[in-house]
Amino acid sequence: MNEPDSIARLRVLSAGLRAPMYAERRIELPIERVWPVVADLQGELPHLISFVREFRVAPGDSERKPARAVDTLGIRGSFDVRLAPGWCLMQSRLVTMGMAAVPEGAGTRFAVCGAIRPAALGPVQRAYRRWLGARRTEAFFSEVERRAALR
Repeated sequence: MNEPDSIARLRVLSAGLRAPMYAERRIELPIERVWPVVADLQGELPHLISFVREFRVAPGDSERKPARAVDTLGIRGSFDVRLAPGWCLMQSRLVTMGMAAVPEGAGTRFAVCGAIRPAALGPVQRAYRRWLGARRTEAFFSEVERRAALR
C-alpha cells in the first residue's frame, strides 16, 4: 500500500486540527527552488510570516529539532520542529503550523496550515479564519514564490 504524499498528510492534519488556515497553491517553479526557501526556517520564516521577528533552530541534521520563536512584540515561544524533504511541522504549546510540497509537473504543489492548539480558543480560530486567514495565506504564498524565484 502506498503512503499518502506530504500534501495529503497535511490535509488530514489540518482537518483533525480544525485549522482556520489551510490552503494549497501550485507554484510555477520546481520543488528544488521552492523547498529550500521553506526549509530554511531560521533564514526565511521571518520574511514569510509578518509577525515572526526571529526563528532560531538548533543546529544538526536531525529531522526533529527544538526551535525558539520571537514575535514582533518580543514574546518568545519554544517549538518542536519536524523537518524532512517536502514536510515541515512546527508545534508549540499554543500553535501548530505545517507546510508540505510535492512536485507537480514542472512546478510545485505547496500547502500550508496553521492552528491554535488550546481547544478553548476555538472561537478565536473561527474569527481568524473569517477575517484574516485568506489574506495572510495569500501573502504567505506570494512571498514563498517571490523568494524562491530569487534563488
